[in-house]
Amino acid sequence: MKINKFLGLKDFQKIIIENENIELDDALLTRVNASFQFLKEFSTNKVIYGVNTGFGPMAQFKINDEDKHQLQYNLIRSHSSGIGNPLPAAEVKACMLARLNTLSLGNSGVHVSVINLLKELINRNITPLIFEHGGVGASGDLVQLAHLALVLIGEGEVFYKGERRSTKEVFDTEGLEPVKVEIREGLALMNGTSVMSGIGIVNACKTNQLIDISIKLSCAINEIVQAYDDHLSEALNGTKKHYGQQKIAERMRAHLSDSKLIRKREDHLYTHFEEQEKVFKDKVQEYYSLRCVPQILGPVLDTLEYTEKVLENEINSANDNPIINMEDQHVYHGGNFHGDYISLEMDKLKLVAAKLTMLAERQLNYLLNSKINEILPPFVNLGKLGFNFGMQGVQFTATSTTAESQMLSNPMYVHSIPNNNDNQDIVSMGTNAAVICRKVIENAFEVLTIEAITIIQAIEYLGFQDKVSSSTKTLYDEIRKIIPAFSDDMVMYPYLEEVKKYLKTM
Repeated sequence: MKINKFLGLKDFQKIIIENENIELDDALLTRVNASFQFLKEFSTNKVIYGVNTGFGPMAQFKINDEDKHQLQYNLIRSHSSGIGNPLPAAEVKACMLARLNTLSLGNSGVHVSVINLLKELINRNITPLIFEHGGVGASGDLVQLAHLALVLIGEGEVFYKGERRSTKEVFDTEGLEPVKVEIREGLALMNGTSVMSGIGIVNACKTNQLIDISIKLSCAINEIVQAYDDHLSEALNGTKKHYGQQKIAERMRAHLSDSKLIRKREDHLYTHFEEQEKVFKDKVQEYYSLRCVPQILGPVLDTLEYTEKVLENEINSANDNPIINMEDQHVYHGGNFHGDYISLEMDKLKLVAAKLTMLAERQLNYLLNSKINEILPPFVNLGKLGFNFGMQGVQFTATSTTAESQMLSNPMYVHSIPNNNDNQDIVSMGTNAAVICRKVIENAFEVLTIEAITIIQAIEYLGFQDKVSSSTKTLYDEIRKIIPAFSDDMVMYPYLEEVKKYLKTM
């Protein structure tokens, strides 16, 4: 893929998930070089933050000309101070691509060698060691991006072919040259929102998967209970003017189009009224977790789509400081590195991911509680009641995991803590928000895994394999390849891991 200026989230997916290589357009390289040359000339005999001044509250100190390059190295090394778990490779790759893209806009004054080396790291799957903890998301992802910059100057550590190794060793193996600081390469690499954005892009991609899985499982449960179809109808959902709700209902109708189990209300409750019993044996309306899926997943979809727009805007924006403006022939000082846009979206995304998880947990409980569903044995137990336990054990896991997500869905956006000698007196905590959002999304996959296995067992018990829709039948067949129908109790955790892997690749 040739990169020039604009990158969409689909482009990120091709590069990060599908490992498509990138090339740099000649216009991009020309633009970066022109920005670099302008800053080099413009910065002579002027005070420009981060070029000939200290950083943050130290900006009041002028730096001697002979120390300007060493200043950048000092910044990178001193801020390579993260701790905790390393970020997953996909998130780091997204971070590098986001940083490459924003530095390529020609607003940062970096040397072209920075862009070229980032491209090589991405194409060769060399993953810098970047830790989860360290950024407050105000002067960008300072600490995490310092770890990226550390690798670009040939120091620090990387993950390479499944091993954690020193950057120098890997560069020697691959024949790569570290970048040399020319003007402000250290600050330009570190001042920005690329880590929170990179994690955010991966989160958005996974949330898309979660919505699709939740729709499929919700459809399957409606089939299991032989629900009426009017709560999915275009007529009903069209009376509420929300795109997300209408789209979810439309997708559910498509999934259920060839089901032999979904019923029409007019065939059962709108005819022969005088012959019907006084107390209805069948449910007139389903529980909310079955009937209100479009209204519950609709806001999830709408939120995700807005989050994707914000992410796309951010990764195609200049988000460091100062900003070099070639048209005006001027350098502007400001705060484009502030991460509030991403922080707020990550909080919203984890909130709706938690709600999706809660829906799955309630649907699971419906299946497991025989007194509610009135068609399945307790805990969808295909064995001997009292002697075997069916899905009883895994419900504890689903419940506790859902509870954790409910707690984690509290916002980071409003948890600003002043720091940096109060220079950063209000911060975004965007990187924390993105990392916690990832955890909530991961939890959702785990609860959906337990729900999916339970649904397959329920279909088995009812003998509905040949009556469910083709979409549900595919799900049934694929999960049955992983876990057989069981009546005897067995150790579940290996099956949970394998089904979770399958759901992530659907």
